[in-house]
Amino acid sequence: MKALDTVRLQLSAPYTVVQEGEEYLFRSDNDILYAVSFQTYNAIPGLSAYWFDLSNRSHKSSPNDTKVRETVIAIIEEFFYQNPDILLYMCDTADEQQAMRARLFLRWFNGYEQQKKYVIRTAILKDEGIESYIALIVQRSHPQFDEIITLFDTEIAMFQENK
Repeated sequence: MKALDTVRLQLSAPYTVVQEGEEYLFRSDNDILYAVSFQTYNAIPGLSAYWFDLSNRSHKSSPNDTKVRETVIAIIEEFFYQNPDILLYMCDTADEQQAMRARLFLRWFNGYEQQKKYVIRTAILKDEGIESYIALIVQRSHPQFDEIITLFDTEIAMFQENK
């Protein structure tokens, strides 16, 4: 993965984003430290994909802060500018708040401008009684767009049939 350009990122992100190792950190006005990272996912032959991870490092309750949303969207936009690849997102299940996280992320990401550029495909997978919310984000202009959507749908269907 190509590193994000934090200088260009600052042109659209309301919070200052700094790179530390392979993570991108920003602190909100409510003194909550957020970390964003991208982990390589090699299970899709012939395609580059990354797991998107957003975590609240401060472990504080996160109030509705539109600047957090705008910063996360700016990070995702910069990711796609540098890496015309695939993003996968799975909501954290640690405190059983994954459904709420999935709704929040979809609300953040389904803005008008994002819908023109990207498709976000979601699924709920159940494993041993735990629901996992998964999303695929791909640029509409990706040269293998149809193949990617079909592959995601097929993989989700196979997983659901095997449970």
